[in-house]
Amino acid sequence: MPMLRAALILGLLSAVGPFAIDMYLPAMPAIAMDLGADVASTQLTLTAYFVAFGVAQLFYGPWSDQVGRKVPLYAGLVIFGVATIGCAMAPSIGWLIAFRAMQGFGGAVLMVVPRAVIRDMHTGTQATKLMAMVMLVISISPMLAPLAGSGLMAIGEWRLIFWVLCIAAALSFVLTASALPETLAPDNRIPVSLRNLWQGSKILFRDPIFMGLTFIGGFGFASFMVFIASAAFVYSGQFGLSPTGFSLAFAINAVGFFAASQAAGPLGEKLGILPVIRWAAIGFFAFSFGLLAIGLAGYATLPVIVAGLFCANACLGLIIPTTMVMALDPHGEIAGLASSLGGTLQMITGGVMVVLTGLFFDGTAVPMIGAIALCAALSMTLALGTLRAIRRDVAAPVA
Repeated sequence: MPMLRAALILGLLSAVGPFAIDMYLPAMPAIAMDLGADVASTQLTLTAYFVAFGVAQLFYGPWSDQVGRKVPLYAGLVIFGVATIGCAMAPSIGWLIAFRAMQGFGGAVLMVVPRAVIRDMHTGTQATKLMAMVMLVISISPMLAPLAGSGLMAIGEWRLIFWVLCIAAALSFVLTASALPETLAPDNRIPVSLRNLWQGSKILFRDPIFMGLTFIGGFGFASFMVFIASAAFVYSGQFGLSPTGFSLAFAINAVGFFAASQAAGPLGEKLGILPVIRWAAIGFFAFSFGLLAIGLAGYATLPVIVAGLFCANACLGLIIPTTMVMALDPHGEIAGLASSLGGTLQMITGGVMVVLTGLFFDGTAVPMIGAIALCAALSMTLALGTLRAIRRDVAAPVA
């Protein structure tokens, strides 16, 4: 399948999960008011989605290694669609949290299977190019989904957003059936058994390179989750932005990530993937802590925050696709399991950081920026250590 066509199909499928997050962000204050919930409970609708999204990848990855890539996609999309209907009809914040968890469980298939498909088709810089092209398609979510959500709120209530997501799930099912070929040949499939899962998991958990790369991207992704969970309350509460104004500010922050992700492949070919990760991690740390210092000094105005997060997220755009590809490259025979385990660890890391942030989040920018800066520090520390280990392995003489 041509790379451009593959990127378009996989990107559209992968964008459904982010749409389920980004599209309803402008509605979070309205959801809290309508269902009589506080900020922490409303943020749990995101945390529940992320945690279920992460844990479910442990199921979809090995299953896709056994039966191929398409059957799990069908099952996950059905679960996602049913849960989305439940979200649209939720009578209380508790029910909304429960259905959001179910929605995350179904939507997880749209994260793990496309990544495994990429690994089926390509490795190395070619895989990085395809991953970056997929992310370019996914980039329509943070740029357009919040605007679409605010537009839907202008003509109806927040529940309309979930009905539209249900339609998106149905269209994704049709796209999977009609346009996505099966990329895992029957001869390459691995039967699912506790023994195989245990053996594969032991290989991955004992691989410090895999674990290091996973958490470099994991803490980077966690910082973005903290931003997603907090931004609506900061931008709308502290700075008084309307849902449309919030959507525009959010889109600017997200554009930095996805624009930079398109440079990951070319930069990797020109400079090498390891230097790209190293300098991107340092840049992520520098921009995040610089913004935190400005915030603590009392100068964190809205333009400053948007500009600072734009630069920090641009660094993330170089870190996440490259670490994903490098983590999977040596584990092609268990690509589904490696993809799902990596995704689970990253999602759980993000969920934990969102919960920890909620403990001291007061609706203002500084706690949000502080949590992002902490993620940046952890990501950079892991990057420096892991990349040093990779260079040692490459330089070691072959016995």
